[in-house]
Amino acid sequence: MTTRRWSLRARLTAVTAGLLCVALAAGAVLLSMVLSRSRVAALDEVVRARALTVAGLVTSDQVPAALPVTEPGEVVQVLDAGGRVVASSTTASRTLPVLPADALADLRGRAADAPDGEPLLVTTHGSAYDGAARAAVLEPAGGDGALVVATVPLDEVEGVVRAVRLSLLGVVPVLTALVAAAVWLALGRALRPVEALRSAAAQVARSGGPGSLPDPGTDDEIGALARTLNEMLDRLEVAAARQRSFVADAAHELRTPLAALGATLDVARAHPGAYERDELVADLGAEVRRMQALVDDLLLLARVGSRPLAAGPVDLGAVARDAVALAGAAAGRGDVAVEVSGTGRARGDEVAVGRVLRNLAENALRHARGRVRVEVADGRVSVADDGPGIPPADRERVFERFVRLDDARDRPGGGSGLGLAIAREVAREQGGDVVLGDGLAGAHGARGLRAELRVPDV
Repeated sequence: MTTRRWSLRARLTAVTAGLLCVALAAGAVLLSMVLSRSRVAALDEVVRARALTVAGLVTSDQVPAALPVTEPGEVVQVLDAGGRVVASSTTASRTLPVLPADALADLRGRAADAPDGEPLLVTTHGSAYDGAARAAVLEPAGGDGALVVATVPLDEVEGVVRAVRLSLLGVVPVLTALVAAAVWLALGRALRPVEALRSAAAQVARSGGPGSLPDPGTDDEIGALARTLNEMLDRLEVAAARQRSFVADAAHELRTPLAALGATLDVARAHPGAYERDELVADLGAEVRRMQALVDDLLLLARVGSRPLAAGPVDLGAVARDAVALAGAAAGRGDVAVEVSGTGRARGDEVAVGRVLRNLAENALRHARGRVRVEVADGRVSVADDGPGIPPADRERVFERFVRLDDARDRPGGGSGLGLAIAREVAREQGGDVVLGDGLAGAHGARGLRAELRVPDV
């Protein structure tokens, strides 16, 4: 059984409330400590001043019968060297010391080690009080072993600290609950656009068709996320539309050679004498080769971008000459003069560059009247022919898949309509491009066509 995780809103609220509770608790403890220390320091100043005052009276031999006190519960006594009470405040016994004899003996020894003129400040737990007390012990100069003891109880300090802690103990949970509720409401408001995006995305997923997500119209992260997701959906829709069109065009292109094969076989089966054996084999072989070339082009186009290219230095001159040789053998245009000139280097995948140049060379040989010129330079190779050329308005359209212009619609002469599309996509995969321009001047005012491959320099 899987346990359901808390929502993001609940987790953030819980974390915020937990951190706040810990911070408030730590603050309460710190406040209690500071309050306690400050109050104890104030009491220390009271008993210190009282001890110094009484010590001055002892030194000047002007000790009154009742020693003065100001703080509630404050006790002051003067003891002789034997530990007997010589003088005391009205708040203390005139016969019993405020501290036990063993404690007085210990404090007398420690007071002797205190800085001259400064009383020893200690906390005692064995005083005449029911609880702890703060005491100042001082041996007056010239007092013949007399000891001044000034004490004040700590019960008032402990009571104040206890009251503060109890108050904070009630305030911390209430404040934590209030902040948690405020955070819950604020997160609900902040995450509302996210929930709207999720709901719209789920609707798009269920419909399976084009759609868009609501844009909150803000400049924050959620607005940027919505716009980015909408851009992604738009691109996916364009890609899906291109894929549907591509599949339909591919099916149409494959249907033609398959229909030709079927028709030829049907005629041969119905009329065995209609075809000579060699003629039948030649017709079927031509259609099979055409269909095989189309399938190879489709596979190559589908694989563009699906594998990493081995980028490295490429000798454009050598690759161009090899590509022209392969294209010439495939085209069988012995009547076309091909000229390759120049040298150059680039950075890219040598096999991919060769495929692009072969496609450009095959296209040039297919349409040339009598000349093809290949010029190589660093980072670029141009292939120009003296054929009919392509009007400037159509030079981008021919890079679309299965596009043939009017004078090249016949499949035997016009190819599959994938050569230039493959060339551009492979070139762009390497950070380059293929651009078209005017080529070699031909007969009857023909401008020819120049296809230039541009790839990054070394």
